[in-house]
Amino acid sequence: MRLSARLFSAAGEPPRRLRRQTVSLEHFVQRKRALGLWRDIVRATNRIPQSSARDEMRSFARHEFERNKEVTDLTHIRYLISTGKTEFDAMRRYIDELAA
Repeated sequence: MRLSARLFSAAGEPPRRLRRQTVSLEHFVQRKRALGLWRDIVRATNRIPQSSARDEMRSFARHEFERNKEVTDLTHIRYLISTGKTEFDAMRRYIDELAA
C-alpha cells in the first residue's frame, strides 16, 4: 500500500497564506480605498510623457505609501487617505497640464 505524501506533511502547521492576522471589515474597506488611490496615481502618472517629473511623482507617492504602510489606527488611516486624495487632486491638475 502506498502512503500519501500528505500524511507526512506538517499537519499542525497552518498554510502560509492563513498565518496572517485577520483584519476587521473597516480595515479591509480602508485598504481597498488606499489601493484604489494608488492605482489612480499610477494611471495618472502614466499619462505624463517619459520625464524626470513622471519618475519623481511616482517615487514620491510610493515613498508616502511605504512610509505609512504599518499604520493600524483607523482614524489615522482615514486621515492619510483623505490627505492623499487632496494632494492627488492638486497633482492631477499639474499632470493634465503636462499631458496636454
